[in-house]
Amino acid sequence: MVYNPTNPMIVQGDFSVLLEAYHADFEKVRSGLGVFADLEKSPEHIHTYRITPLSLWNAAATGQTPEQVLEFLLQYVKFPIPNNVCRDIQGYMGRYGLVKLMANPPSVSLAQESEPVVPGEFLYLYSQDIPTIMAIAGHKETKGIFHHKFDDHTLILSSGKRGIVKQLLVKIGYPVEDLAGYIDGEQLEIDLSQYDDAGNPFSLRNYQQQAVNLFYDNGRETGGSGILVLPCGAGKTVIGIGAMAQISMNTLILTTSTSAVHQWMREIVEKTTLESEVVGEYSGSKKNICPVTVTTYQMVTYRPQKNGPFPHFEIFNARAWGLIIYDEVHTLPAPVFQVTAELQARRRLGLTATLVREDGREADVFTLIGPKKLDVPWSDMEQAGWIATAICTEVRVPMDFSLRMECAQVPERMAYRFEAENADKLKAIDYLLHKHADDGILIIGQYIKQLEAIAAHFDFPLITGKTPTEKRDILYEQFRIGKIPVLVVSKVANFAIDLPDASVGIQVSGAFGSRQEEAQRLGRILRPKKDGRSAFFYSVVSKDSREQEFAHHRQLFLTEQGYQYQILDFDETLLEEGIEGCGK
Repeated sequence: MVYNPTNPMIVQGDFSVLLEAYHADFEKVRSGLGVFADLEKSPEHIHTYRITPLSLWNAAATGQTPEQVLEFLLQYVKFPIPNNVCRDIQGYMGRYGLVKLMANPPSVSLAQESEPVVPGEFLYLYSQDIPTIMAIAGHKETKGIFHHKFDDHTLILSSGKRGIVKQLLVKIGYPVEDLAGYIDGEQLEIDLSQYDDAGNPFSLRNYQQQAVNLFYDNGRETGGSGILVLPCGAGKTVIGIGAMAQISMNTLILTTSTSAVHQWMREIVEKTTLESEVVGEYSGSKKNICPVTVTTYQMVTYRPQKNGPFPHFEIFNARAWGLIIYDEVHTLPAPVFQVTAELQARRRLGLTATLVREDGREADVFTLIGPKKLDVPWSDMEQAGWIATAICTEVRVPMDFSLRMECAQVPERMAYRFEAENADKLKAIDYLLHKHADDGILIIGQYIKQLEAIAAHFDFPLITGKTPTEKRDILYEQFRIGKIPVLVVSKVANFAIDLPDASVGIQVSGAFGSRQEEAQRLGRILRPKKDGRSAFFYSVVSKDSREQEFAHHRQLFLTEQGYQYQILDFDETLLEEGIEGCGK
């Protein structure tokens, strides 16, 4: 290949990819890159992506081949791709499926592909490549994990080490294709309803049915575990219900809050033929273990003493679960990884809008829940009308002299909080409230003191972690029906709350540079509107501050999805000029 100056992309030897943001093919290339690379930086002119082993393995798990990835890169690069990058793309993607985990010796397993086999006392790690098996057997990380050698291609391990060996092998660069099958849980007849509670016809949308099919894979060993990535508002709960109906077994669902538990329970009863008596809530106030049980991550990771046992882990063995659903799987707490490693014989479905984790444990999600089976770009869903068009604006509010002096004299973390709680943000909030007086508005923030001040100033109801669940549910319902036009909410509303009438989000503070939080908060307002109007997301930050710097990193994931933030410098003149009259 020769130099092509008209192309928009440069691939470098350190596996970074530079993409021109103003090129005519930017949207097409951005979408294609997102399949096998991660966005790292997105300033105005050049966006930087990174190709990693995990991003390539996830691409391979969705059916991408090294040839397809290289063909895409060759089509859009300015300069020849460095030889080491070409070789490593082929090498890393070739490693996915090079090692297989099976329930029976390979001579048996490879001959029958119709039904999953029940894992017994031992499992078999197989590769056609003998040096690969030798390297794994002799690696210091895997010493002691294998029971003995079955033949030159196969190692034997205890079935109880299924999750552990998958974690270790990803760590040393050998992602396992898990074909060991699943234990069938107790059968439970689950059919989808033909009508919803309002009497409207109900069925899965095409992409929702596709997601269920990709996860289940006709019951083969290649199905039954994996992650489905779809934007907020795309109906991930409905997809989970569709998977339940497909598998028709006892199901355990883990989600982020008790309000989300109640939402799942309502949706299951409304959209399936199950009676409410077979759908149980396992929470602080109720401990009902039923054929379908819904609980929270906080509940199962609770322990009375810091280093003591987790008393509610027993729920994982309380019934013969045929399916475990991890809602908002990117928030999966570290202790749940521990128990999930022991549950590899159960079917596992992860649902999320973003696989971004600020703790860097994406590889554990990949190994223990399953590979990414579907990743639908937000822009595609928006163009199809399944989620609302969103207009994102960063509103920069000046800090007065006294606040700037205070921030200059305290540690950075404290300064960030002072900047986030800038009292002059009230003026910007007041302006935005008047601008969107006819819309359902969520004011979302990180710091309770700040939210209490906003709620008191405007006389709006406030929901925080201390708000009793019953009161939260009442306030959410009043907002849904339009009785309450504005809600002030803390981070408890970041996840799994369906507020279809919210069309404006005003973010007043956040968790430093959390990309996942920014995505989830935008997601609160992306449910499609009945009249087709757009959603508006405002991030109100202190100008020329650490908060402004963190805001740029927070926006990274949404930039990758195709959203662009307008930048607005807020001052008193806006009260007369209006937002449309203000430039960047």
